[in-house]
Amino acid sequence: MAKYVINTLNRKSKINREIYGHFSEHLGRCIYGGFYVGENSPIPNTKGIRNDVVEALKKIRIPVLRWPGGCFADEYHWMDGIGPKEQRKKMINTHWGGVVEDNSFGTDEFMELCRQLECEPYINGNLGSGTVKEMQDWIEYLTFDGISPMSELRAKNGRKEPYRLKYFCIGNENWGCGGNMRPEFYADMYRRYQTYVRNYGNNKIYKIACGPNSDDYNWTETVVKIAGRFMDAISLHYYTVPGTWHSKGSSTKFTEEEWYITLFKTLKMDELITKHTAIIRRYDPDNRIGLVVDEWGTWYDVEPGTNPGFLYQQNTMRDALVAGINLNIFNKHSDKVVMANLAQTINVLQAVILTEGEKMLLTPTYHVFDMYKEHQGAELVESFIETEKVGTDKYTVPNLHESASVNADGKLHITLCNLSLSESYRVETEIIGKKAENVTGRILTGKMNDHNTFDAPETVKPQTFDKISVTQNGLVIEIPPVSVVSITVD
Repeated sequence: MAKYVINTLNRKSKINREIYGHFSEHLGRCIYGGFYVGENSPIPNTKGIRNDVVEALKKIRIPVLRWPGGCFADEYHWMDGIGPKEQRKKMINTHWGGVVEDNSFGTDEFMELCRQLECEPYINGNLGSGTVKEMQDWIEYLTFDGISPMSELRAKNGRKEPYRLKYFCIGNENWGCGGNMRPEFYADMYRRYQTYVRNYGNNKIYKIACGPNSDDYNWTETVVKIAGRFMDAISLHYYTVPGTWHSKGSSTKFTEEEWYITLFKTLKMDELITKHTAIIRRYDPDNRIGLVVDEWGTWYDVEPGTNPGFLYQQNTMRDALVAGINLNIFNKHSDKVVMANLAQTINVLQAVILTEGEKMLLTPTYHVFDMYKEHQGAELVESFIETEKVGTDKYTVPNLHESASVNADGKLHITLCNLSLSESYRVETEIIGKKAENVTGRILTGKMNDHNTFDAPETVKPQTFDKISVTQNGLVIEIPPVSVVSITVD
């Protein structure tokens, strides 16, 4: 029997709602056909935005949405996407599929999407191919309340009042698709560009710098050392790729060894957060600079027969475990991680929603976000679980993975993952500082490659979890293999 201790008396840090954020790029069918179908579409919509998608994302309490990229951000010129749609410039999306981008979804449409979702907008500015003036004008267009050329242009386009914009990132992956820059050069460019990302009126922008790819610790150290005092946070990108970048592996046809390889690689997120934040603290002893993991998730080979530049992939119980593990990690590091954004929301990479014409389905990853949503805004509490190693000769992972929090109403929320493909575990849970009385649970489980399709959209969905018994000191939980469990103790 595994021992699990939760100390509700030791409150660690607030779990920012934004940790449960999402990411939308002009890539494949994320925006067009995913979020946006246009006002003349037969698919039910409000101002061109799909009603079913909005309803689904509001259910999981989407807190923040990142846009327009991604690599697309550093070739996006925002003025091409405002004004009458028939007059907007068309462009070639050179990064993703070589398709024509008609700019029918632009700044005002994105802000309307966030209004409907009731979430914070997070905009990624163009440092790679854009000018300082272009970035300055974008902020003025969005947030200036007064008489100016950009505020007058906004009013001409139908919006007199300024928007509220909290999050803005200066550049994306500028070590790669955003300009192939050295960290010293980017740091100086960041200092220059951020100067013109101004706060107008009561709008206060949280400035985010482009951070490293995975374990490029030199990038983090150099950028923070040179430009740290001008930023509120720095980003981190890390994808879970079972194979190599040239042969990533199938999203649905994988072996037991590939299951454990995937989970082994996704657990590296804990090490990355620990090491990058340790570097940041050398130059920020007051713990002012936050970490924003604004691209994370699985990345496989695209589905057969689809455009390789659209990054469309299926989503199985393996992805559910990846989501549960990473969200637990972010919860555990909530004193450092201020935001995280899963890549990407719809039809791209580890999506929470897939669409096909008028059809829409929810992926296993969506259901994990739904099960974990009670952590949003709660306080992380101290917890520890005994684990053993499972896996293959080469790749082993802990059998169990968890986090726990207490919300403002005093309810304890526990999320627990069983990474084993074959073994169930009996978990003796001691809860310090709270008596277990009313206990409810949900479980997401199945075979390792179970997934939802448009013909069978509910193959994987949460069920009531009743393998919980109340004891004098807490709970006994019996968790089956390949599963994610959420428990509420009132």
